[in-house]
Amino acid sequence: MTKQIADFAAGTAADRIDAEAMAVMRLSLLDWLSVGIAGRDEPVSAIVRDMVAEEAGAAQATVFGGVMVPVRAAALANGTIAHALDYDDTHFANIGHPSAPVVAAALAVAEKTGADGAAFQQACLIGVECSTRIGIWLGRDHYQGGFHQTGTAGTFGAAMAVARLMGLDAAQCEMVLGLAATRASGLKSQFGTMAKPYNAGLAASNGVEAATLVARGFVANPLGLEAAQGFGPTHMGQADMSALDGLGTTWVFPQVSHKFHACCHGLHAVLEAARTLDAVDPDRIAAIRVRTHPRWMTVCNQPEPMTGLGAKFSYATVLPMHFLGHDTGALDSYTDALCADAAIQRLRKLVEVTADDSVSETGAVLEVELSDGGKMQATHDLNAPMPLAEREAKVRAKSRSLIGEDRPEEAWAAICAEAPASSIASFLTS
Repeated sequence: MTKQIADFAAGTAADRIDAEAMAVMRLSLLDWLSVGIAGRDEPVSAIVRDMVAEEAGAAQATVFGGVMVPVRAAALANGTIAHALDYDDTHFANIGHPSAPVVAAALAVAEKTGADGAAFQQACLIGVECSTRIGIWLGRDHYQGGFHQTGTAGTFGAAMAVARLMGLDAAQCEMVLGLAATRASGLKSQFGTMAKPYNAGLAASNGVEAATLVARGFVANPLGLEAAQGFGPTHMGQADMSALDGLGTTWVFPQVSHKFHACCHGLHAVLEAARTLDAVDPDRIAAIRVRTHPRWMTVCNQPEPMTGLGAKFSYATVLPMHFLGHDTGALDSYTDALCADAAIQRLRKLVEVTADDSVSETGAVLEVELSDGGKMQATHDLNAPMPLAEREAKVRAKSRSLIGEDRPEEAWAAICAEAPASSIASFLTS
């Protein structure tokens, strides 16, 4: 596992990078910038940014909000801030958020070293591909056992992105993976707290640290990822070697899912299914039935949340929101007042959620029964192919909704032109 990942990270030539994968990566860069800018004033963002600013040090890299700090500190802060809203991209193959930690680590190092845009973007893509592959290798037991893939697999992806930017060879990349294995961390027990986005920041910082130390000659066990008592064996890893199938020729990152609803990704399939139904008069709804994969029953099935945060993890709230005309893609839709709304509460009582292991993790089945006995049914799977042009339109529209009309267009133009990393970092100050 280690050798193949290291060879891929160090040895993949620029002309062997898949054009579609890079196109999706660029959309994720715009998405990363947008959710980070929109989330920079969240309490967790302010706390971590203030901490690294107070510690000060060499002004090497930019943090969302304009502070200049050392590279590791910038990676920690930006990884946290990019995940603060929990509105960043998700890859269901490993149930992790790949871009938040990888881009944070890569951008901090690229800004310090003056990397050009092409090198920066290639490092990001290599990093997210590695984190996704390693996440698949760790498997579902790792996630179900309580480990947060964004923090764990994300550490290895961030480390490979940074190692590539630093020009480390394959042997050094193996050493980086081995050292990163003793730093990778992140627990699902922190979900619903500030520590969930902090896991992404830790992954970014750990990746920067591991690659930087190895570049200076640090020696670790290069098989720390997979050896006996290594990361995989001690963290409930399944060692699924099929995770490496096609590495370097077939890219798994393009199957990443961008969020277009400001709530738990487990709710997105049913909301997309609801969008396909003809307009429904909420006063005529007699029942709303959802069939979903059992995994989501303990994640996003809060029956009667009374806070805006709780609403983001509730089938019984987001479906009434949709049918009552609330924008589930808007951050400010999810409020305590909305949860107390009489119309929301009335429809909540009509929502029935059933676990069905025949439904995929990325799918949902929705049935709406009307008061006259009529029924409407819709299904959706988030892994259904989406044309690149449609995905681009949706990501750019999301960006405009988060940070205004002008900045997304300027950022997108800079990304498409492969502007230097310093130019991309400049958007973090605006």
